[in-house]
Amino acid sequence: MWYKTLCFGFFGILFAYCIYLPLPENVEEPWKVRFIDGVIKMTSLVATLFEEIGLMKYDDVFLTSTSVFLTKPVSDENITVIDTNFSDIPVRLYLPKKKSEILRPAIIYLHGGAFVLGSCKIQPYDDLNRWTANKLDAVVVGIEYRLAPQYKFPAALEDCVLVVKFFLQDKILEKYGVDPARICISGDSSGATLAAAATQLLQSNSEYKDKIKAQALLYPGLQYIDSLMPSYQDYEYGPILSRKMTFKLAMLYLSEDTALKEAILRNEHMPEGSRHLFKFVNWSDFLPDKYKKNHIYTEPVLGKLKASYPALLDSRLSPLLDSDSQLQSLPLTYILTCEHDIVRDDGFIYVARLRNVGVQVTHDHIEDGIHGALTFTIAPTYLHLGLRIRDKYINWLEKNL
Repeated sequence: MWYKTLCFGFFGILFAYCIYLPLPENVEEPWKVRFIDGVIKMTSLVATLFEEIGLMKYDDVFLTSTSVFLTKPVSDENITVIDTNFSDIPVRLYLPKKKSEILRPAIIYLHGGAFVLGSCKIQPYDDLNRWTANKLDAVVVGIEYRLAPQYKFPAALEDCVLVVKFFLQDKILEKYGVDPARICISGDSSGATLAAAATQLLQSNSEYKDKIKAQALLYPGLQYIDSLMPSYQDYEYGPILSRKMTFKLAMLYLSEDTALKEAILRNEHMPEGSRHLFKFVNWSDFLPDKYKKNHIYTEPVLGKLKASYPALLDSRLSPLLDSDSQLQSLPLTYILTCEHDIVRDDGFIYVARLRNVGVQVTHDHIEDGIHGALTFTIAPTYLHLGLRIRDKYINWLEKNL
């Protein structure tokens, strides 16, 4: 009996520590955010412990905890929901039931989860895509792309691009009553990374160029070149998404070698000969002064990591690495960033670079925003912030699609 009491006391102390970490003053519903943040940090601690003792891998703990939110394809009075395959890749379709005299818009949505977690079928994304289909009278496609570490880069992106190409076939668009001139690729977090990379690839392909009207990127992570952007430093411990947890998960998309994770945490992961890429993500050039604060720009250290990871130089992993001439062909773009978010600066740099080359960009910045808020729209982790972000996203789609 004593060991149960000891364990309970130990985890109680840990949770108290996690939940009382300081939050930014303007965060809405601070106690809810503290609770969510505490649960995530506790899960990370437990996952680290389980991995150390060989009980379960770090990412498997998170994957198991999110799997309880998986949903069935349940239709309602307005929307028919179907699980099917496009090019042998699982997708979930949301099809409005009422007849339409005009062709409908379509949104292809890519879920977040650091490339290793999540599903288009978990309740927050199912609710979002169902809501989108209903509010916009649109066809929505959620993609169940392959996850790391079982499937490494660029597997997830390849799945997303294959699904989009399949969907863009004339016979498929006709089957679902979709207007070929009103198609948007959307995503949040790492899903936004995939959405940005997929849009870039499609625009550079003469067969698919200009077939995507818009892209919508919600708090996107867009580069793995510089791990010490001001936002990475200011929000190293979160809330919600800490720097260490981010790289511990996201780097599994490239390798399970812990040396890569440790190197990127020190900003010493880039190989010799990569200095020419730094100009694309140099925050001292692209960030507004407000976000530079007192930070001093220093380049990532080159050549310290012995292993070679070509993906670190690849714009399919870091969409910010595309040149200006490549970016200028991109479609109408929506980018939403959150103030209290380690990937905030990635979004700001992309906004600046796209506007510099003439791409039409709408940028919503949420001053009290935190990463991942769209997934906190169900009990017991219900945040009004998630609904505000959802409504901004839907309103932009309604006006521009």
